[in-house]
Amino acid sequence: MKQSIVHIALVVNDYDEAIDFYVNKLKFELIEDSYQPEQNKRWVVVSPPGSNGVALLLAKASKPVQKTFVGNQAGGRVFLFLKTDDFWRDYKRMLELDIKFVRPPAEQDYGTVAVFEDLYGNLWDLLQLNPDHPMAGRR
Repeated sequence: MKQSIVHIALVVNDYDEAIDFYVNKLKFELIEDSYQPEQNKRWVVVSPPGSNGVALLLAKASKPVQKTFVGNQAGGRVFLFLKTDDFWRDYKRMLELDIKFVRPPAEQDYGTVAVFEDLYGNLWDLLQLNPDHPMAGRR
């Protein structure tokens, strides 16, 4: 049996501002942006450059209860982990684009990591795994 997680839904306030952040600041690729008339919503999928793994489905909050989760999908914990092949390149570029880091870079047993916020306040790890880490070669 072979299975995989294809999408993770990320609740956002607005499709276009979320696309702007993920595509123009994080340099994600816009995989799909299509209107779903039967549900009166858009299907917006973004993915890190060069990735063939999980993609983010940017899901606009459409109900009051959903709006309460924008920016707090993991209850204040790191929610998503962006693996890179060059930590310092991406870290410096993100600083130049005014992406807010809430924890500075640190060397850990598993690699180099820093925590940043997305445009809504969700916490992400930017990390470069050591070559011997079990997930280092996986995409």
